[in-house]
Amino acid sequence: MQPRDLSGHAVYRAGRGVEEVARELGMEPDDLVKLSSNENALGPSPAAVEAIREAASGAHAYPKAVHADLVAALARQWGVAPEQVWLANGGDGALNYLARAVLDPGDAVLVPEPGFAYYAMSARYHHGSVGTYRLSKEAGFAQTAEGVLEAYDGERIVYLTSPHNPTGSEMGLDAIATIAAETDPETLVVVDEAYAEYADAPSALALVTGRTEGRIDTDDHDGTRTSGPGDATDARGRSDGAGVSRREDVAVLRTFSKAHGLAGVRLGYALVPEPWADAYARVNTPFAASTLACRAGLAALEDDEHVARSVETARWAREHIRAELDAPTYASAGNFVLADVGEAAAVAETARRDGVIVRDCTSFGLPECIRITCGTREETERAVAVLNGVLAG
Repeated sequence: MQPRDLSGHAVYRAGRGVEEVARELGMEPDDLVKLSSNENALGPSPAAVEAIREAASGAHAYPKAVHADLVAALARQWGVAPEQVWLANGGDGALNYLARAVLDPGDAVLVPEPGFAYYAMSARYHHGSVGTYRLSKEAGFAQTAEGVLEAYDGERIVYLTSPHNPTGSEMGLDAIATIAAETDPETLVVVDEAYAEYADAPSALALVTGRTEGRIDTDDHDGTRTSGPGDATDARGRSDGAGVSRREDVAVLRTFSKAHGLAGVRLGYALVPEPWADAYARVNTPFAASTLACRAGLAALEDDEHVARSVETARWAREHIRAELDAPTYASAGNFVLADVGEAAAVAETARRDGVIVRDCTSFGLPECIRITCGTREETERAVAVLNGVLAG
């Protein structure tokens, strides 16, 4: 027998690991600077590392209790009901759950181009089709409601990314609200905020909760909150007096992979509208996140100092790259910078042989661009020096 026809499915090609590249080049891993995968330059939260060590002896048990504990902690942090927190095996796992809950076979989704390949991949895995909206290089990859709505044709899910990967551009809360308001009542707007900690813009979660202040850290043990009576707006949105329309057609994606430094444990989550939150029980895999991942996540949530240091490090690196790299760059709110170097594949390959690994963005449809992850000061300075040498030819 054969699997079903997968010829229309793209292959997700992750950046190669340091050990793999080091073996190929005959170098020691410590001699390489890897700035290709948008990983946290400071590594994982030290508190999370200790939590993993302490939890290791209990890895034989299913993570029922700790899974519930992490969901409750996230619900308290963001001021939502626990049922609105869809814990997953990485952000891509949350995308899968949303696709399972929303898409019928043949339904279409709308994704950014360029953009994260897994939006389209997840839709196709769930027998959906894919349309695109273009982010123009000539316009600095600006994200606008008009650009999305011009391409919109009744798709069941519209994917937005803020900050956007690989460009770093942001989409304002007003633009997201406009898209939600002007698309079909049965269209879900999914806002991927994997890099949100590095940005200053308000979270699109305000459209889910009706609150603009973002992180709440409520004392309610069940994660619920109370709000005053609201004025009706439209069939999907209502105001709770906080000046933001609370909607039932917006979901927000978050991850522990970036600012918390836990990419290796694969832990992410979606924050979904309250009325259909119970769909999670019907679409998730048994124990969507491991014991070690949940323990690490709980500890990382409490380590505000590590997140603050990670954000500060990334912001310094962004400024240094944009100021010192001898190539045009684009404004970024993430932990990376996109640079136009002419021949991305050649530049990335030469830099790699000089011990600096950056992302050739040809796979994003940008063969002239590389994406440089924000490293430590030492890593960033070395990367810029090597790349400038390559560009000088």
